[in-house]
Amino acid sequence: MSLVTFFSLFLNGCGAYNFTGTGKIDANTFQVNNFLNNAELVEPGIDRLFTIALQDLIVNQTSLNLTNTGGDLVYEGEITEYRISPMTATAEQTAAQNRLYISVQVRFTNKNVPEDDFDKAFSFFYDYPANDQLTGPTLSAALDVIFERITQDVFNASLAKW
Repeated sequence: MSLVTFFSLFLNGCGAYNFTGTGKIDANTFQVNNFLNNAELVEPGIDRLFTIALQDLIVNQTSLNLTNTGGDLVYEGEITEYRISPMTATAEQTAAQNRLYISVQVRFTNKNVPEDDFDKAFSFFYDYPANDQLTGPTLSAALDVIFERITQDVFNASLAKW
């Protein structure tokens, strides 16, 4: 068997699988509606940052086209929790480390495959030294870590089926 024949059979056997872990996606477009910030403690702007992070992840990991209306796949929801809590204490009974916890309720609709629809919560956290203020670079790093994890979990649940 020639090398060309081997590779053509091998690649043909791989079917619709790609390197992001998704199989064939029965859709051409997707939309991410603006996520609302319904958390009791509101950090301005994180709803927009989350919406953009989810859009960017799907654009970068699929060949789907982003649209504002009428998407085959629709993501929507709200940030339901934004909570800061002490995690570890020092000998002086003060916090040595704090945790930022964010939870996002996501409603996913697949117009072509309705059995894939879901409405579920995704959450993650970021621990940081209690001496640091949760502003500027610390907040930016925390949101990057949390949103990277949550958006990947949403992607896996909706498109990779993990």
